[in-house]
Amino acid sequence: MTEIKRAWAWAVKAARLMVGVPDYETYVQHQKTAHPGAPVMTYEEFFRACQERRYTGGQGRTPRCC
Repeated sequence: MTEIKRAWAWAVKAARLMVGVPDYETYVQHQKTAHPGAPVMTYEEFFRACQERRYTGGQGRTPRCC
């Protein structure tokens, strides 16, 4: 991968995280390497879990919008 493509991929990932779009591919890779044998959520399940964590505050946190 060229430096420009690598920089572009990083910028896209950073921008998505800033606006709350989760990175499913990173999650899947993490699950496979750190938790082999554990179930991997579908994209829809993953997206819903991220939205709930973001907008309801997660475990014991105060709800917030941003």
